[in-house]
Amino acid sequence: MLCLLVAAPAFSAEMTRLTVQVNSADTGKPIGRASVVVKFRHGRNVNLKKIVTNWETKTSQEGSVTIPSMPQGEVQIQIIAQDYQTFGNIYQVDQPEQKIEIKLHRPQAQYSEDAKHP
Repeated sequence: MLCLLVAAPAFSAEMTRLTVQVNSADTGKPIGRASVVVKFRHGRNVNLKKIVTNWETKTSQEGSVTIPSMPQGEVQIQIIAQDYQTFGNIYQVDQPEQKIEIKLHRPQAQYSEDAKHP
């Protein structure tokens, strides 16, 4: 019985504290009130039925958001901010504390085949 109690932590998911920092690619300034969606995709020894796998939040005025406790593994991060292009990418989270810095770009100018050329 004691062996089972000692072995149990070896099969539990390792956790991380994830911080996402969102800045403007043009100016380098933080982007506040940006929507941040983090979805846990998969990891080792993670029972998805017993943990939270999706987080939706907004960045602070300093452009950051911290998710205090989530399993290590593969996560998808999506950022939506007014006046910026929507961003999405997949990251590997494998440290006890990890910071991911994301730079958002302004929308590109619209192009039309029908526009009159001078």
